[in-house]
Amino acid sequence: MTMPKKLLVALLAVALSARPAAAQTTSYEVNLLDRADDRFKVVVQLTGLGPADSIFQFAATAPGTYQIEDIGRYVRGLQSFDGDGSEVPVARVSTNQWRFSDPARVHTVRYAIAETWDTPVPEHSPYLMCGTSIEADNVLVSPHAVFGYPALRQGQPVRVRFERPADWRVGSALVPDAQGWYHADDYDQLVDSPFLMGSTLTEATLSIGGVPVEVWVYSKTGKIQAKRLLGSMRAMLTSAGAFLDGLPVDRYAFLWHFEDVSMGAWEHSYSSEYAMAEPQTWTDAVGQDLTDMAAHEFFHVVTPLHIHSEIIEHFDFEHPTPSQHLWLYEGVTEWASDAMQLRSDLVQLPAYLDKVVEKILVDRQFFDESYSLRKLALTSYTDAGQRQYGNIYMRGALVAGLLDIRLLELSGGRRGLRELILDLAKEYGKDRPFPEDRFFDIVTAKTYPEIGDFFDRYVKAAEPLPIAAYYAKLGIRFVGGDIPRFEIMKDATPEQIALRRAWLRGRPAA
Repeated sequence: MTMPKKLLVALLAVALSARPAAAQTTSYEVNLLDRADDRFKVVVQLTGLGPADSIFQFAATAPGTYQIEDIGRYVRGLQSFDGDGSEVPVARVSTNQWRFSDPARVHTVRYAIAETWDTPVPEHSPYLMCGTSIEADNVLVSPHAVFGYPALRQGQPVRVRFERPADWRVGSALVPDAQGWYHADDYDQLVDSPFLMGSTLTEATLSIGGVPVEVWVYSKTGKIQAKRLLGSMRAMLTSAGAFLDGLPVDRYAFLWHFEDVSMGAWEHSYSSEYAMAEPQTWTDAVGQDLTDMAAHEFFHVVTPLHIHSEIIEHFDFEHPTPSQHLWLYEGVTEWASDAMQLRSDLVQLPAYLDKVVEKILVDRQFFDESYSLRKLALTSYTDAGQRQYGNIYMRGALVAGLLDIRLLELSGGRRGLRELILDLAKEYGKDRPFPEDRFFDIVTAKTYPEIGDFFDRYVKAAEPLPIAAYYAKLGIRFVGGDIPRFEIMKDATPEQIALRRAWLRGRPAA
């Protein structure tokens, strides 16, 4: 069939106007040569902004922080310019947003942004490991705390280049091109990729099943070296590969910053960053403590990288939106970081049970036991929720451990929480989230009706945890009281011993 030429041209014009605009790369250049005032000097190159691209946004929060940060508070002197260098008026319209008066003219945005570590704010100061630091010999960059972006371009490509001293090394999950640009598919991936750089960084690398795992270390006094730290972490990393039946990433970087204050760690899809006080001396106990922390962060390659809800997949940097499945992202991860070491003989059963007791005591003594894990998750961005947040690593891990025992019991020792997690990781993945409101039902359908009841009682509600009853299934007696403890039952039944062996994955019963 043919049609008149004028009609064809008209239809083509309509079709072209309806097509989405081609992806435009946002380019950031950061001056780190001038560090005296503790501010990052950022130049942003933008092309093809349309009339609707009027808002330039800084993050109110970031994935995995579970806190309000309001990074716009740290911005100083934001200006915008056209391609000829003439200034385009811009006005601040909220804590984290600026509006261009004529966005189609904007070609360049310039601003300085203060580091978060040494910049006091009245409230909601970002955790150290989720913030930024600028010193004479090193810089820590959490990208959401440095880079603003056109609000409608969160899903478009970005690239970053740092002007830094020639002798500085850089640790990151991102790899630079020949011109020194670090490329990310979109703003989310950039935020997911912190940078540690400096003149005294040390590096060590290990291959786990063909996957390179890098350890980068900044140590203020030089006491902690990457090679030594990797030596402590090596067995844990190997056991993690075995626990997960191979790593679901093609590269991973640990970024360790040792200075004066311990704050903790922040997970990312292909890396993790740590803000730790430097120990006076290196001991095996110090190495084990750091390894335990690294084990938790490393397991995040599964949750939430491969198993996460649509809220995490489509993250809203402007309006913090909690997911009710924090029990999965943090509680299960904390359980797994200990369980995988138990099951590979890196940690013996008495030491593992002592850790369970520690979590029971912290849950009991420092947190509101009436606060359910779901309530904790849904209030995590509030001040009240933040006061309970630390319990996700205690009660959350305890609940995950009980879920593991219950699944093993119902399956006759064949399938526990590890197997469930691996199955979920295959069904979902980095680009396929699960539905936020249906996940409990999905897991129940994949397992047993009794698991739905378990979620109702111990995740959605806050019933007292059945520690004694569940560990008794393994032939392990829980003795309560002010100083609780576990005892291996000398009169355990064959059924209890068999389930304990399954729980320990084939190791001899104690």
